[in-house]
Amino acid sequence: MNTDSISNYIRDHLSEKRRTHTEGVRTTAAELARRYGADPEKAETAALFHDMFRGADRDTLNRYVDELGLDPGRYRDNPNLAHGKIAAEIMRRDYGVTDPDIINAVRYHTTGRPGMSLLEKVVFIADAIEPSRDYPGVEELRKATWRDLDEGCLAALSRTSKYVKSRGIPLDEDTAKAEAYFRRLMENKNGE
Repeated sequence: MNTDSISNYIRDHLSEKRRTHTEGVRTTAAELARRYGADPEKAETAALFHDMFRGADRDTLNRYVDELGLDPGRYRDNPNLAHGKIAAEIMRRDYGVTDPDIINAVRYHTTGRPGMSLLEKVVFIADAIEPSRDYPGVEELRKATWRDLDEGCLAALSRTSKYVKSRGIPLDEDTAKAEAYFRRLMENKNGE
């Protein structure tokens, strides 16, 4: 896929910090894809699109929620959850990306979901561990991810669940289901 148009969008619309993050996700996703057997080009494409609406103001996001027919109860006034869903729809509608795996990698990069494809896992965890990320526990998360992709995803989901619950915010149902899915997956892998 020709990524010139999304690269131009990133240059013109994202802050320097968000551009650095996006580039970090792109390179990390490509490395993880090579390591675990996903398509690096698809991983890079999804990474470029994943946060295209992350810095958009609330009114713009709400307008897209309405325009794209997204669940207003879930996504209106909720930039953390809405930005990936909006980006997935816009990449399909305005950029001609039709690969469902790339679209889902963007759609679920924040929340995860049960049964994520290899590409979805790669983009999800690359978003959490790219080099500019600096938060307590990120080094352990990076190590877990390079040991085992599913272990890294579970660790990231568990961390998100704890953080969201500590703030008294309801946990998104996709995240809760994804965490339970990866917990069972790891138990099966470890023979528990």
